Amino acid sequence: MQFSPVAPPISPAAHAPSRARLRAAGLHLVASACIAALAAALVFGIWYPYPYREISSGRELFLIVVSVDVVLGPLLTVVIWNTKKPRAELLRDVGVIGVVQLAALLYGLWTVFVARPVHLVFEYDRFRVVHAIDVPLELEAKIGTHTYPIGSPTPLALRPFLDATEQYDLTMAALGGTSLSVQPQLWQPYVFAQDRVLAKALPVADLVAKLPKSASAIDAAVRNTGKSATDLLYLPMIGRKTFWTVLLDKRTAEPLGFLALDSF
Repeated sequence: MQFSPVAPPISPAAHAPSRARLRAAGLHLVASACIAALAAALVFGIWYPYPYREISSGRELFLIVVSVDVVLGPLLTVVIWNTKKPRAELLRDVGVIGVVQLAALLYGLWTVFVARPVHLVFEYDRFRVVHAIDVPLELEAKIGTHTYPIGSPTPLALRPFLDATEQYDLTMAALGGTSLSVQPQLWQPYVFAQDRVLAKALPVADLVAKLPKSASAIDAAVRNTGKSATDLLYLPMIGRKTFWTVLLDKRTAEPLGFLALDSF
């Protein structure tokens, strides 16, 4: 009779390297998540306040940047962690990963920063969100001393065209992809366009009649403004990828609320 050799029992020490790797990766993941939380506070608290985190795809951009960075560092730690290495070599490897991870995060945050919304522009019969990256470099020279806000986008308006030639030239440019709202020479303070905004805006009752299936969402947005529906008007708005609706004060034309509805 033949007997199969019996494998010796696996000692707890045999699992030590795997446990050490997982523990190191776990600590790295916790540290990365804490840094990501601080970055999120910066992005969503200052650069992309509500509702621009949705209008301007801020959440989407941030998650792409941070998810890769948070996952990549701990995974690399699992690969390089080996308690048999000299301590100095192990610390050097972890340090290199940390530097690369931090550089990638900073680059990602810079990308999110330059894509942030900077102006909410009244474009004659609608609003459009303008992002810092939207204005072509050759047009930025026309801004002069103008600086982009770091926080909530600044309300602006487009001035009337000077003549038919300017209207034709800029309209052709808009048809070519350079929208009127990113033409700095047309920008003017929003208060100067108050009467024009109110002349183009429509009653909220018309919005309810136009989108009856969204009546509950419209009512909720109206309540959030602290005004009654009769005290509000609306205009459509163009975001980065979607169409929204802006609720306006009937007397001052001040933007008071936003709805994720296409009211064109």
